[in-house]
Amino acid sequence: MAKLALLSVSDKQGLVEFAAALVRTHGYTLLSTGGTAKLLAEKGLPVTEVGKHTGFPEIMEGRVKTLHPKIHGGLLCRRDKADHLAQAQQNGIELIDLVVVNLYPFEQTVAKPHVKFEEAIENIDIGGPSMLRSAAKNHGSVTVVCDPADYTGVLAALTAGEGSEELSGLRRELALKVFQRTASYDAAIAKYLEAQAVEPDLEALSGLPSTLSRSWKKAQNLRYGENPHQRAALYGTFHDHYEQLQGKELSYNNILDITSATYLIGEFERPTVAILKHTNPCGVASADTLLAAWDKAYATDRQAPFGGIIIVNNTLEGDLAKVIAEIFTEVIIAPRFSDEALAIFAKKKNLRLMIAKEGMGADALQEIRSVVGGVLVQDRDRTLGNAREFKVVTKREPTTEEWAAMMFGWKVGKHVKSNSIVYCRGEQTLGVGAGQMARVDSSHIAVWKAGEAKLDLHGSVVASEALFPFADGLIAAADAGATCAIQPGGSVRDAEVIAAADERGMAMVFTGSRHFKH
Repeated sequence: MAKLALLSVSDKQGLVEFAAALVRTHGYTLLSTGGTAKLLAEKGLPVTEVGKHTGFPEIMEGRVKTLHPKIHGGLLCRRDKADHLAQAQQNGIELIDLVVVNLYPFEQTVAKPHVKFEEAIENIDIGGPSMLRSAAKNHGSVTVVCDPADYTGVLAALTAGEGSEELSGLRRELALKVFQRTASYDAAIAKYLEAQAVEPDLEALSGLPSTLSRSWKKAQNLRYGENPHQRAALYGTFHDHYEQLQGKELSYNNILDITSATYLIGEFERPTVAILKHTNPCGVASADTLLAAWDKAYATDRQAPFGGIIIVNNTLEGDLAKVIAEIFTEVIIAPRFSDEALAIFAKKKNLRLMIAKEGMGADALQEIRSVVGGVLVQDRDRTLGNAREFKVVTKREPTTEEWAAMMFGWKVGKHVKSNSIVYCRGEQTLGVGAGQMARVDSSHIAVWKAGEAKLDLHGSVVASEALFPFADGLIAAADAGATCAIQPGGSVRDAEVIAAADERGMAMVFTGSRHFKH
């Protein structure tokens, strides 16, 4: 009995060579559909169209062609069951031993800008996933291929012969790959339709779906996770957003830092430099030029940037590259690098240079974090609140300069781990305190860091991403020299905090919105 191979693909890379080997080396008879059959015939390969094989034509513009008992019976028939074989013979069903299918390019279609809904729907493959699943379910007897990268391995295993450990082992691996592919395909469709929904999901008052449909393809294995004893890998489309120009392979921690840095720098329009360590900003400044901004950002903390991340929001030129090259840095991110800057950094072979392909405005809409038994999903914190609704709650109004410094500090503080305190003057951080259990402790750390950097806090402003629960944090800021504070407000002791500010001649603004970052 002739061995049948059914080929129906969108991605025709390597297909002709693979099909030729099936016919000429392994004795297969080819079945195929539409454009695939046409290509094989043009290349001189004997091929039978599926419609002729089933006795039923392709109809409805090709929507119905392989959904037929002669196809799925040929795939699902158990070769070790006599009744299956008898029923196949009674119904004129020939067994299909090998299937090559890759799916309509749905993900690529919906990734195109301004794609029409109707076009997206037409690129939902029905017959392809059905054939793949049937073949994968019966992988004990059927070889199923959904990725052209597997052609070479399949031909080698076929040479080993039916019943060989090599072929049976490969069939199981390919079946797993099929179900991973169909799962990710269905998840991509569900994700797209969720985004297109006119009415919000009534079971999710927040607007988040009642069922979360996500599937990410592995982008790369990582050497390890946060620590060497932890396995790690990167999934998804991270590399679609960044291009690495040089340096060592990105680490797990690098990727976290790059993400935090991109979200932070996206808050600023003026030339801005941010230096981060362990996802926390340790120095941020804006100025007329990146070089001037660097001087101010680096002045905040000359110790923490060692082994840190530097990000800028304009082209990184040679003058700044010369200065940065004097310190050890893990990663530098920019929308562009000048030729002079690239030449300077090229001398540091391990330094990772990253281009943010789509600019610095990171566009992720949701954040997902693993928890025991599931995941937490939330909208990304993309707002600073409505500045028009900010309220001056003290007797003294902030000056124009204090308002500008407060808004700068408010942007930075949003990206500092809670509890966070940021001291600023103008468009420069002076001291940053992050991640302490008590807010007053964060303030003490920020004051200490400013002192270590020999930066004077007199006349500075202080930004707190969440409310001052007690007056102690505000008093500590005043004692350090701050003349103005910006915070969400909302404490049961707000009156005490306001009174403490008034007693010290401080101005204070309540934003009404907090920015916890855990």
